[in-house]
Amino acid sequence: MTLTDASILAVVEGLTEYLPISSTGHIILTSAMIGVVDDAFTQYFTVMVQFGAILAVMVEYFRFLIKHRNLYPILFAAFLPAAVIGLALHKIIDQLLGSVMVVGVTLLVGGIVLVFTDKIFPAARVKHNEVSKVTFRQAITIGFFQCLALIPGMSRSAATIWGGLYCKLDQKTATEFSFLLALPTLTAATFYKGYKGFGVFTPDQWKILLISNIISFIVGWITIRAFIHFVARHSFRSFGYYRIAVGLLTLFFFWGRGA
Repeated sequence: MTLTDASILAVVEGLTEYLPISSTGHIILTSAMIGVVDDAFTQYFTVMVQFGAILAVMVEYFRFLIKHRNLYPILFAAFLPAAVIGLALHKIIDQLLGSVMVVGVTLLVGGIVLVFTDKIFPAARVKHNEVSKVTFRQAITIGFFQCLALIPGMSRSAATIWGGLYCKLDQKTATEFSFLLALPTLTAATFYKGYKGFGVFTPDQWKILLISNIISFIVGWITIRAFIHFVARHSFRSFGYYRIAVGLLTLFFFWGRGA
């Protein structure tokens, strides 16, 4: 992977991490389109480039997190289901990370759900919640929804937002809780991959990771601010149509190519 390839993927990560369209899925698709080899470093990179996007949430919600420290154990509770199941199934998940076809199917299925999210979760458009008042029961339920995102292409953001809506959170609150839940989830995944690759990466590969995370931080911060304004006024239907289109195109172009 060259620095140019990594920079392109970092922009994709920053744009898609917090949108309900799957950052991992888009990185896998983009990698296939620009010819990035699916080697060990690419699979590490796919996870570790998320750290820049994590920092974007920390910067954006720094004051909120200092003020509402009661949320820390609640976020940890929401993080646990994916942590336990992810560790148990990590070998299977690593195999799926290289499958473009899996991404195509999950983008399509997730897109259909997003199109009908308002009908499935009628509480989505009701504005009466606060992130700081999410309960342990709601958090754990959202955490189990987050496990859907262990499948590449499903989208951690979409899965946790669906969990929030299922728990009767309004659309904006569910989205903001999804942002905050990224902190323990993506941090754990990033450091786990970093630990495994610490003695494997070359100096040039560490340089690529550093620059890529700076890019994903900048793009991610801009995306967070834009997305939270969007969900306060609009439904997720447009993201659903986008996912359906990308999923169908992926299945069309990569079907039978062993991807």
